[in-house]
Amino acid sequence: MHNQEQPVSCSGCSAAWQKSGSTNCWSNDPATAPPRPVNCPTERFGRVVDDSMDLYLDDSEDARIAFTAARVEGLCYGKESPNHVIQARWTRVEDTIAFAGLMGYKKIGMATCIGLLEETQRFALILKAQGFQPLSVCCKTGSIDKMELGLTEEDKVRPGTFEPACNPIAQAEILNALGSEMNVIMGLCVGHDMLFAKHSKAPVTTLIVKDRVTGHNPIAVLYGQNFYYKRLQSTKLLSDEFLAAERTEK
Repeated sequence: MHNQEQPVSCSGCSAAWQKSGSTNCWSNDPATAPPRPVNCPTERFGRVVDDSMDLYLDDSEDARIAFTAARVEGLCYGKESPNHVIQARWTRVEDTIAFAGLMGYKKIGMATCIGLLEETQRFALILKAQGFQPLSVCCKTGSIDKMELGLTEEDKVRPGTFEPACNPIAQAEILNALGSEMNVIMGLCVGHDMLFAKHSKAPVTTLIVKDRVTGHNPIAVLYGQNFYYKRLQSTKLLSDEFLAAERTEK
């Protein structure tokens, strides 16, 4: 019997994947697949997995998105290499373009960080050239002072100066009003991206993930965790005392 208190953890299968190149949910022969570990979500939530299939097999937008996403994944890989090696040929930008095209979307919204306006403009030019109508809304729309959100001068990046707060809800609502059919996050901060996705009526995908230190390449931290970022495995970024004090102030 599986322990219902055991937290599910697909990351725990990484060792099995590295050793044999297969797990219970991915194997050339399901009949001889490795056994499911005790914390396998398929084992504990089999009914959820079965019920989810109903949502992929009707005529809803969810079903269309699932089908198109799988279609784009197949198109992304070139299968005609001389050595019959499967190789990816499309970037995330191309995946995004292909997905939007196959879904029949025309109006593509972009929720952009103010620090990525140039990158957003480049993407907008590509979208336009591909036959789409790009719409972009900056995170600082409305120029609302951070202090109106309850922050203090010390909370600012540059205390003593005017700093506008990010406004992801307005970004979403403006794109809703403009009738965007698909929205793309262009480097919104952690938390702001959540609010944008929560309030967006159109499906949301991410093209750029905000990471000020790694040049917006956050996976570099995971690859470097045994070197420069090993401290993240041994030292808490925010101490318990700091977090307790923050909760008390709220």
